[in-house]
Amino acid sequence: MIEPLRMSFFVECPVEHAFHVWTAETSRWWPVTHTVTAETGLEVVFEAGPGGRIFERTPAGVEVDWGEITVWEPPRRLGYLWHIRADRADATEVEIAFSDHGDATTRVEIEHRGWERLGTRGPGWRDANRSGWDGVLPHYLSACSRAGSSRRP
Repeated sequence: MIEPLRMSFFVECPVEHAFHVWTAETSRWWPVTHTVTAETGLEVVFEAGPGGRIFERTPAGVEVDWGEITVWEPPRRLGYLWHIRADRADATEVEIAFSDHGDATTRVEIEHRGWERLGTRGPGWRDANRSGWDGVLPHYLSACSRAGSSRRP
């Protein structure tokens, strides 16, 4: 078994807002450098509910799949298969828990697993995703704490 990636941190906003920013305002904070097309003005979409798609949509309307929702329990839990820049058969699993800690603070716990299904590519793909998370999460933290901003990284 290849050890899952686990990340845990606090964001300075209520749990409902933390879930909403992750799933409905992704385009506001997800760096365009961490997309497939890297086109300015693209939209990142999480279709609500199990079976919903996660994808990017370019200004020209081209859609590129990233994953599929497996767990949708707003505002506490989100799970999805993740296959950005990969075949769906090589999807890994992401599970995110959002916990209310009072004082408008939310604990976010992420587990990204399933690397072993990639065989010998698993360890390298895990390392690449660790780097990806390190590049994306600071933008999410910032988006949760700044109200009303529409600036995209």
